[in-house]
Amino acid sequence: MLRIFNSKNLLEKRKRLRNNLTPQEIILWSRLRCEQLGYKFRRQHSIGNYIVDFYCPKKKLIIELDGCQHKRKKDIKYDAKRTNYFEFLGISVLRFWNNEVNENLEGVVLKIYEYIKFKK
Repeated sequence: MLRIFNSKNLLEKRKRLRNNLTPQEIILWSRLRCEQLGYKFRRQHSIGNYIVDFYCPKKKLIIELDGCQHKRKKDIKYDAKRTNYFEFLGISVLRFWNNEVNENLEGVVLKIYEYIKFKK
């Protein structure tokens, strides 16, 4: 049987990423962890061959934080491919720029909260 979530072959990479979060991931994780928004989030969770920054299984929601490298043409195409795959699985994706976390953390958290509050 094909394992889509947290496949064993990505275990070491997930661990490495969890131990080396970006400053923005650390900041946002401090607001998502321990069900502060009413739902459990996981960090560096794998879905298929991809590892996402944060995932809320109950709401089927991925939160991705993007740095300036995501503005490159090849990365835009790669991100679109990932998003299409997740949407095919019925999983929604919210993307935020790192500078949004730096400059407007409350606004980012509010957008996430509103999304999960109103998503069935």
